[in-house]
Amino acid sequence: MARLYTQNPVALGVLCALGAAVLFSLNDVTIKFLSGDYALHQVVLIRSLIAISLLMAVFVPLQGGYASLRTRRLGMHVIRGLCVVTANMCFFAALAAMPIAEAVAIFFVSPLLITVFSVFFLRETVGPCRWVAVAFGLVGVLVMLRPGSEAFRPIALLPLLSAAAYAMLHILTRKIGGTERATTMAVYIQAMFILVSGTMGLIFGDGAWAGSGHASVEFLMRAWVWPAPGDWWLLVLLGLSNGTAGVLISQAYRLGEAALVAPFEYISMPMAVFWGIVVFSEWPDAYAILGIGLIIGGGLYMLYRETRVLDLPEYPRARR
Repeated sequence: MARLYTQNPVALGVLCALGAAVLFSLNDVTIKFLSGDYALHQVVLIRSLIAISLLMAVFVPLQGGYASLRTRRLGMHVIRGLCVVTANMCFFAALAAMPIAEAVAIFFVSPLLITVFSVFFLRETVGPCRWVAVAFGLVGVLVMLRPGSEAFRPIALLPLLSAAAYAMLHILTRKIGGTERATTMAVYIQAMFILVSGTMGLIFGDGAWAGSGHASVEFLMRAWVWPAPGDWWLLVLLGLSNGTAGVLISQAYRLGEAALVAPFEYISMPMAVFWGIVVFSEWPDAYAILGIGLIIGGGLYMLYRETRVLDLPEYPRARR
């Protein structure tokens, strides 16, 4: 791993993105599974307390020690934290009322936004091959959205808002990645989750705002309850996977251009379909299958185009 980091850091960044996508997919299905019994801010608070414990006990000592948590860019960490909190809360609230595959598919407008944002905010070079690959993914998302159909109902705006916040998160990661370690960025994100979810718990945790009958609103406003014994292992899994995924995804966007790394997160799409069928009995229709095929096709085309570049001993920052 150390040799890969020194000889081809971009390849390592891609591997980190793939690992993070798998772990985030596990987070999605677990939170959707718990959405009928617990408040979202309660689940997020427990998850983040476990995640930050893992980071402080394992990852931080391995990457510079606790002194690495000192930062001169606290404001940027706060903004990144607010972006990821917004992205998570919007997406998880949508999961309570939408099929997981539909929510993930709509969310996958984020690689397009990352590519666009990387041009305007980071001045990265995006060649025509990457634009074509992203266009394939965007067409697939539009097929799944089916403008004018049920998929375009107001609840579908939540994954779109989540995608925009997620895209900005990774643009900010690229801005500060040269001076901040991946573990440092992950710790500050978990700290922001704890602050926001704890505050929401103080405001909404008594359940006084619950009772609307809408699945997403109930997930946000439901009263806190003591988790059932059988659910604790799911909450621990959430925390461990989220803490690890946070380090991996921060590392991915530190090592590679945002417009290159983003499409490799497409692995979440087939996983979402799998979880929907196996766990929730949500079978995708013909439009969903077509859209997923276009999204995966765009990602595979990107992978094919970049394979030869990743095999080179040194990866040029601007190409094509």
